Formats: sequence, C-alpha cells, structure tokens
Amino acid sequence: MSKKRVVVSLGHDSLGYTTGAQRDAVRVTAVALADLVEEDYQLTITHSNGPQVSMIHKAMTELRRVYSDYTPAPMCVCSAMSQGYVGYDIQNALRAELLSRGISKPVSTILTQVTVDPYDEAFYEPTKAIGRYMSAADAEAELNKGNYVREYADKQFRRVVAAPRPIDIVEIDAIRALAEANQVVIACGGGGIPVIEQQHALKGASAVIEKDSIAGKLAAELGSDELIILTGVDCVYRDFGTEKQSPIASMTLAEAKTAVAEGRFEAGTMLPKIEAGIAYLERVKGGRVLITSMARVKDAVKGRAGTVITV
Repeated sequence: MSKKRVVVSLGHDSLGYTTGAQRDAVRVTAVALADLVEEDYQLTITHSNGPQVSMIHKAMTELRRVYSDYTPAPMCVCSAMSQGYVGYDIQNALRAELLSRGISKPVSTILTQVTVDPYDEAFYEPTKAIGRYMSAADAEAELNKGNYVREYADKQFRRVVAAPRPIDIVEIDAIRALAEANQVVIACGGGGIPVIEQQHALKGASAVIEKDSIAGKLAAELGSDELIILTGVDCVYRDFGTEKQSPIASMTLAEAKTAVAEGRFEAGTMLPKIEAGIAYLERVKGGRVLITSMARVKDAVKGRAGTVITV
C-alpha cells in the first residue's frame, strides 16, 4: 500500500459544464491528480455531476418529445449515464497522464449505487432543480405524472427532485478491494445512483445525492487517512464575500461544528463541504480534511495553502 490513502472529491470546476469543456477540464485535473499519485497517495476519486446529469435528463426528455415511441429515462438511469461518461473521461485522462510520467497504474471506474431511505424528509420537499425550463403546460403535465416542479422568473418552470441522505454504498467492498490493491478508483460519481432496497432488489429513486455528503461517507467507510475536497476557492474563508473576508488555515472538529451551528457557512456551497468533513472525522479520529482549489492542491498537501480540519 502507499503511504497515505486519500479520497479526493472533485467539484464542477474540475469537470467543466459541457462534453467538450469536460474533455479539456479533465486533462488539467489529471495533472493535479497525477501529482498526488507521485507523492505516493493511493487515490479514490469521487466527483460532481450536476451539469452532466441535467444535460442527459434534458436530452432524454427531448428524445421522448420528438419520438413518442421512446421511453423517457428515469433519474436513476440519467445518474448512471453521467457516472459512466464522467468516469470514462477522468480515467482515460489520468491514465494517459500517469503513463506520460512513466507510472503504470490501473485506473478504474466503479458504477456505484447508494441506498437511501424512502421516508427521508427530502422526498417530501424536493429542492434540486434538474433538466430543462418548461412552460406552464409542460409543468402541469409533470405534476400530473406525480413529479415536483418549481416556478422561476418569467413563468418558467423546472422539475425538482429530492436530495436524501446516503445510507449505504452498495459496491463498497469492490471499491475497497481495488483501493487496497493500490489502484486508482473512481466511485460514487455524482453522489452515487440513489436506490431503495425492496427485499433483495434495488429500485432506482427519483433523487440525487449530494456529492460532498457521499465523499465524507466514502472516506469514512474506507478508513482513509485524508479527505481532500477540491472546490472553486483556495481555502475556507471567514466572512466570505464581505470586506472582512479572511482565510481560515485550520480548524478543529469542535470549531467546525460550532461554526456550522452558528450558520457561518453558506448552504449549497461551503456548508456541505464542512458537514462532509465533520461526518468523516467523527468516524476516523486520526483523519485529516483538506479543502482547497485544484490550482493550489499541490501546495496545499504540503501545508502551504488550503484549509485543514482535524480532530
């Protein structure tokens, strides 16, 4: 095994927002990931999929609108598609970058399912917008199907789905086996495919799982030495977006919990990352959380950038 087992969580900036932009972005991302491999880190990688799964959902919905004999793809299938094609781009770019440095190391993508509770409160108040903007008539049709929609400006509507908490990572044993074999693993992409257990079967849920939430859980399940969350800023800031903004170099677990309780972090941006770090550190007492940007990760792992959270 390598010296340090690390889960790396990639945000939107690491992947781009279209297929072409993604191909370009992952080449840059692969350089940063290969730097970590050269530092003797064993990497398990997870990633966002918001723009990708939304694009797939739009495409499949429009296909159904044009060709009535096609069946629209449910959210769980769109999630699986996004995992596959994002993982494909990451693994190929990273493999090529490693080989260019003389490193021969397998890079594999695991199509990952994550169980959720069908009675999770998130199913009663969906918040995650997905897919295209719709007219009022199309929105009514979605409501008649039992889906949820939200109205935006100019009488435009979008479908919204739930974001329940993850319970179990179904393929965790396969992920662990590859990680323990010192391979690079890409797993739980986009939070994983949300599924509900029904006796021995797994049924796809009309939902998405927060990628930060699954990153913390994945790191805890693997007993990783470190959780690295890559985002759009170089570190966590105190009073972010104000004239008093200042970087936070380090926090203890207790300090992070206090800051969350006092509402110091913005929901939907930094808050889920801090919460993921807390969830991981509560289970892996000797662990370390690093939050930084792709551009600064090489410096951050050497203590020259980013925000570190420890027990």
